[in-house]
Amino acid sequence: MSEPHAQILSGSIPLAITSGLVAIALVYFRGWLCVRNAFQNLIPAWRLAAFMSGLVSVWAVVASPLAALDHQSLTTHMVKHLLLMTVAAPLILAGAPVFPLVCGLPKLFIKNHRSLARVPPRWLEPCLRYPVWCWLAGTAAVIGWHLPVAFQLGMRSHGMHVLEDVSFLVAGLLFWFPIVQSAPSTARLPRWSMALYLFLATLPCDILSAFLVFCNRLVYPCYLSTPRLFSMPPLEDQECAGALMWVWVTFAYLIPAVAITVQILSPSNTQSQEPIEDAPHRLARRSRNGTEAEVV
Repeated sequence: MSEPHAQILSGSIPLAITSGLVAIALVYFRGWLCVRNAFQNLIPAWRLAAFMSGLVSVWAVVASPLAALDHQSLTTHMVKHLLLMTVAAPLILAGAPVFPLVCGLPKLFIKNHRSLARVPPRWLEPCLRYPVWCWLAGTAAVIGWHLPVAFQLGMRSHGMHVLEDVSFLVAGLLFWFPIVQSAPSTARLPRWSMALYLFLATLPCDILSAFLVFCNRLVYPCYLSTPRLFSMPPLEDQECAGALMWVWVTFAYLIPAVAITVQILSPSNTQSQEPIEDAPHRLARRSRNGTEAEVV
């Protein structure tokens, strides 16, 4: 059995990362139940499912037996980063995570409950208020880490590799925040501009993808000296990675853009949702009146 295939079957699961993600899932679920008791329709079950799916995606990228295979295949490396940026990040945000996570913590950790549950956190508001910064964060992560110097460094240094994965997830969270908008009152641009936001985000990815597919030379020499996954030559692997990114990003960005456009044009678009960011204040009022279940 080849080394890459043996890693899939017998690769060890990083216990600390897995335990941390399980702990986050349990805290969120506890908080979700508490919020559900106090506000029946505030955070519906689909948000719970989205958040848990996002955590599973993160686990698959950083802690599953497949996580080590990006050193054998650029295509696998590309799948990992696409999962972090276009699957895990929007799913986590769709779970409206801040309030359930705060409510799921023991009382010892939430003395300053109102400030912790604020969506978004106050220190992030200057960035999140203007989506251009979120767009630049996502684009910078994609382009910056695929520059040959940065890519090679990430492959040779474990610390840099961890930083690379973390930066893709953080950049993905920033990028998708204006799109998901679990806190609509933070939006400073009209909703239709988010369709343009997503369309423009495909352009840098398309340029990078086209370069990887058509340059006819190996961009990342580190793959010359590593065991091959499925015996695919390095140049073919690079072309496959570029084509995958091209197709994946097109669907991941343009489908939400179309959905936003349809939502704007829909007659039911005038309906408003109950703002999650106001929940801590309503919860405090209910607590004073003694009308809701104990939250923590």
